[in-house]
Amino acid sequence: MVGEAMSVALESFNVEAAREDFPILKELVHGKKLVFLDSGASAQKPRAVIDAMCHVMEAQYANVHRGLHYMSEKTSDAYEAVRGKVAAFINAASQDEIVFTRNATESINLIAYTWGRSALKPGDAVAVSEMEHHANLVPWQMLRDAHGTELRIVKITDSGEIDFDSLEQVFADGKVKLLSITHMSNVLGTYTPAERLAKFAHERGAKILLDGSQAIVHRAVDVQAIDADFYVFSGHKLYGPTGIGVLYAKREILEDMPPFMGGGDMIASVTYEKSTWAKPPFRFEAGTPAIIETIGLGAAIDYVNAIGLPAIAAHERMLTEHALATLGNLEGLKILGRAQDRGGVISFVMDGVHAHDIATLLDRQGIAVRAGHHCAEPLMGRLGVTSTARATFALYTTLEEIDALAKGLQRIRQIFA
Repeated sequence: MVGEAMSVALESFNVEAAREDFPILKELVHGKKLVFLDSGASAQKPRAVIDAMCHVMEAQYANVHRGLHYMSEKTSDAYEAVRGKVAAFINAASQDEIVFTRNATESINLIAYTWGRSALKPGDAVAVSEMEHHANLVPWQMLRDAHGTELRIVKITDSGEIDFDSLEQVFADGKVKLLSITHMSNVLGTYTPAERLAKFAHERGAKILLDGSQAIVHRAVDVQAIDADFYVFSGHKLYGPTGIGVLYAKREILEDMPPFMGGGDMIASVTYEKSTWAKPPFRFEAGTPAIIETIGLGAAIDYVNAIGLPAIAAHERMLTEHALATLGNLEGLKILGRAQDRGGVISFVMDGVHAHDIATLLDRQGIAVRAGHHCAEPLMGRLGVTSTARATFALYTTLEEIDALAKGLQRIRQIFA
């Protein structure tokens, strides 16, 4: 039944029609048609998002929440409507559980600085996995150094999946109060079993934070079904603009969290002697927010919803299977990670060729991939490499582009042979 549903969803999706929605895909690079395989770093933007942001600036711009005039009220309504769209998109219980930030990195730092310092005491532990992005590692190191908490590392298997034996050991003494973990690895493409991990953490008295920066783009996320305590993602990977991110947290948790920053719009009252805080989510949104970018995120969610995540997921599953089969047959090339449940992220190394050389030579052929440690330097050490090349897929990626990547890699192999 699952396979049949995927086939139906795939049949409903026309990738060539979708590509027409992205103006940048018509650009030439070094005289060649652009093959953009770096969407995992930041996705391209559809015309609907570009137009929505331009419309705000051209026809209705004003600061939000504070004005009583027409433009302010109109812009405030458009801005706050996005909070409802985000809540529906991830099935939050209330739009008051949605906090706008600059990006997923700020969302995690907000949690570490506020909840971490107020709910955790010295000696409590935070657990992360070996495959975390720096954004889900460094803030917990900073909390450890400033607040006296402990940071523990959950191992992964050689196939790139969570090692549940290691997870058991990390939690064994009962000191872990937060499991902060990726929902989808930006290096290996591994989806972590979010519901199982949440159940595991909750049974042991801990909360769970999921970094959904990659996962949110590729499949439907239901924070209530997962029973996530925290869920974070960035707008720019979800076909929206930079400068806007999301922090979801259960309302009862937000109610107990102190503010992250002080200033305008996050207060209930202010005197020279003291201030009191607004209710969540406004308590965590000091100052003028990213108005235009937030409305752009709303347009991106509308765009994705119009296509349908089942169709996008089916398309990207086909792309991933084709890429694994095609690139896996190239001599001297090794794909890192072989998780059973994985998305459209393929990291690889080639014998005798540095990842930076791969990216540079592919660029001369109009093909954009990522090269480096992908802000996951400790994971590189776990994998026994210093860097990888990485191809990541989006709803506008085609099978022909993956074939072009394979041919480009064959040419590089011949150059270095």
